[in-house]
Amino acid sequence: MNLSSTPLTHKRVLSVAIPIVLANATIPILGAVDTAVVGQMGLAAPIGAVGIGAIIISAIYWLFGFLRMGTTGLTAQAIGSNDKSETSALLIRGILIGLTAGLVLIITQIPLFSAALGLAPASFEVESLAQDYLKIRVYSAPAAIAIFGITGWLIAQEKTRAVLFLMLLVNTINIILDFVFVLELGWGVEGVAFATIVAEWIGLLFGLWLARDGFRDGYWKKWDQIFDRVRLVNMARVNSDILIRSVLLEIAFVSFLFLGSSFDDATLAANQVLIQFLNITAYAMDGFAFAAEALVGQALGARNRLMFRKSAIMTSQWGFGSVVLMSIIFAVFGSNIIDLMTTAPDVRIVSREYLPWMVLAPLVGAAAWMLDGIFIGATRTADMRNMMFISFCVYLLMLALLLPKYENHGLWASLIIFSIARGVTLGIRYPKLEASVENNLKS
Repeated sequence: MNLSSTPLTHKRVLSVAIPIVLANATIPILGAVDTAVVGQMGLAAPIGAVGIGAIIISAIYWLFGFLRMGTTGLTAQAIGSNDKSETSALLIRGILIGLTAGLVLIITQIPLFSAALGLAPASFEVESLAQDYLKIRVYSAPAAIAIFGITGWLIAQEKTRAVLFLMLLVNTINIILDFVFVLELGWGVEGVAFATIVAEWIGLLFGLWLARDGFRDGYWKKWDQIFDRVRLVNMARVNSDILIRSVLLEIAFVSFLFLGSSFDDATLAANQVLIQFLNITAYAMDGFAFAAEALVGQALGARNRLMFRKSAIMTSQWGFGSVVLMSIIFAVFGSNIIDLMTTAPDVRIVSREYLPWMVLAPLVGAAAWMLDGIFIGATRTADMRNMMFISFCVYLLMLALLLPKYENHGLWASLIIFSIARGVTLGIRYPKLEASVENNLKS
C-alpha cells in the first residue's frame, strides 16, 4: 500500500512520533549506567576516561547524522511516488555508506583520536584509559553508522516502533554486558567499550531484519540502480548539505559551552545543568520533527500539495503543543528539576537566575525544530545549509554585541536569538518550497 494515499490523521502523526520520543528517552539511561558501572571501581580516572571517550566518539558519530536524515527524506519521497525499486536501493546505499564510513574511521583512528584527545584537558592517566576505550569502541563504527541509514529508512516507512525496538535492544544488551564485563569479569574501561561493540553489531543484524521488506522482490539486487551516478550524486549533495548545516550547529553549541567556561565555576556548572533542559526539549521534539520528515517527504513524492501542507501543519501543531507543555513544566517545576541535578547551593542559586531562559527556549526554538523536519523530508538541504549559515552569522554578531555587556545573560540571549533566526530564515523559504511541490522541483 502506498502510504501517501493513507488518510492523514492525528493518530497517524502520533503513531510515528511517540515511539521516537520513547526511544530518545533510553539515550541518557545508557550513559548513566556506563558511568555508574565504572564508578563501582572506586577510582576517578575510569569515570573521566569513559566520559571523555564517549563524548569524542558520540560527536564523531553525530556528524554522520546526515545519513539518517538524508535517507529519511529521499526514501519518503520514493515511497510517495510509489517507486519500490528506488525505495530498496536507498536502503542498500545507506547501509553501504555507513559500513564504508565506519571502515574509514577505523583506518584513520590514530590521528583522529590523538587530535580529539589533544583538545580535551585531562590527566595522563585519564587520557591513557580513554585511548584504550576508543581503540576498542571504534570497531563498532561500521555497525553504528550503518544503523543510521537503516533508522532513516524505517522512519520514512513510518515504522518508528521498529526504531524503538532497535534502540531498546541495543541499549539493553549494552547495559547487561556492562555489568558482566566490568563488574563480573573486571575488564574495567575496556569492558564498557566491548559491551558497546557487541550491542551495536547485534543491533545492525536486528536492524537488517527489521528492514527486511527492503530485500523483498529482488529490487535490492539492481546494482546498476544502486550505483546509478545521478542518484549517487543527488544523495551526496543532500548529505553534504546536511553535514555542513550540522557542523555549523555543532560549532554554535560547542562555542556556547567554551565561552561559558570563561565565567566562574558556579556559572559554568549552572550552564551545564540548564543545557539539559534543551536536551530534554530536543528529545521530545524529535518525534514530531521525524514525523514531519516522513509525511512531508511522502507528500512531495506524490506531488500532493494539499497533503504536503496538511502534513506540515498537523505535525507542527503537535510540536508546538509539546513545547508549550514543556515551558509550563519548566516554569512550575524548573527549580525542583535543578535541585535533582545538583546539590551544590551556589550552582542552584545561579541556575535559578537563568531559569527564565529555559522557559523561553522551547517556545522560540519550536519553529526551527519543525521546519528542519519539513525541509529534510523535502530534501531542500541547500536551503537548510544556507539558512543555517545566515543564522550562525547572526549568532556570532549577537555574541559580539551582547556577551561583553551582559556576560552569561548575553550568552544565553545569543543562543536564543540563534534559534529564532533559524526558524525565521527557514520560514521565509517555506512558501517557495510549498509552491514547488506539484512539480517536485528543487527550489
